[in-house]
Amino acid sequence: MASISLRNIIKRYGHGAKAHPVIHSVSAEILDGEFVVIVGPSGCGKSTLLRMVAGLEEVSEGEIAIGTRVVNDVEPAERDIAMVFQNYALYPHMTVFANMAYGLKIQKVPEAEIKARVDKAAGILELGALLQRRPRELSGGQRQRVAMGRAIVRNPQVFLFDEPLSNLDAKLRAQTRLEIQKLHRELGVTSLFVTHDQVEAMTLAQRMLVMNGGRVEQFGTPEAVYQRPASTFVAGFMGSPPMNLLKGQVKDQVFQLGETQLPLPGPAPRQGELILGLRPEHVARWSSTNDTPGAWPLQVDMIEMLGAERLVYGRLGKAPFTLRIEGTLTPPAIGATLYLTFKPAHLHWFDPQSTQRVEGF
Repeated sequence: MASISLRNIIKRYGHGAKAHPVIHSVSAEILDGEFVVIVGPSGCGKSTLLRMVAGLEEVSEGEIAIGTRVVNDVEPAERDIAMVFQNYALYPHMTVFANMAYGLKIQKVPEAEIKARVDKAAGILELGALLQRRPRELSGGQRQRVAMGRAIVRNPQVFLFDEPLSNLDAKLRAQTRLEIQKLHRELGVTSLFVTHDQVEAMTLAQRMLVMNGGRVEQFGTPEAVYQRPASTFVAGFMGSPPMNLLKGQVKDQVFQLGETQLPLPGPAPRQGELILGLRPEHVARWSSTNDTPGAWPLQVDMIEMLGAERLVYGRLGKAPFTLRIEGTLTPPAIGATLYLTFKPAHLHWFDPQSTQRVEGF
């Protein structure tokens, strides 16, 4: 196993004045044995960053180190990594055993050791009964497990996962996430996992690197990213439904949202123009009667039933706002006004120009 160091990584396509930067000075330290998820929307550079670690893309500037060795100029085969791709990349004419063993045969590993490694990986992934089947005889989830098994048998220092679950249906994705968690607990190999799915990121990561436009917006534990987002991008991207972001003016202890005045339950970090963030589940109390001083009036426009919960979509003045309530509660009527109260600790503040988090007093 080994740590991974990303030091001011820059990636450009093209040369000279026409060079187009896609990764902008990314730095991160992934600890030995850590599972880090790189998450962000399509086109943010997450797969490009992973491919640079793998050696499949050149680094324009900066250094990538695996353990104590800088690997910028090291061939992919010599980096002691194993990569699991989105499209499985199994040989259709080979059995499961042959697919898992192929890389070891190329390396001229003794047959007895190959069998021992494949049997061990098959045991971990519950593939023992499938070793003589061919890929066409397997389900999508089984094929993905074979792809992971092929990576495991190599005993690498680092696992790299490039959106490996995106071809699976929702149920299989949930099952395979659990298998990947179990796999990491058993093997403890340093892992980088790329996804655009925030649920995958939140459930798998020990720490997550949130990317946007080729830049790192935040690097931290899932709890830290969710509870203290570093920017409006992170606040809006992490969470389903996303955080409500309201742009207005703070004067004394009132938030002026257009023509609507909303009393604040606690002091803002400063006066003037700010963006206020509130997660849909962080409403302390909602009521159809205005019986609490300082409650905010929400005009209900639509309600979405999601089984265990309901999402109430409405407006604070003219600004859209989403409220999450338990599915067992009697829902409000469309067109009704709800009165909302909040705890000061659940208010997030962001600078409207930089979009970065503004800390409180």
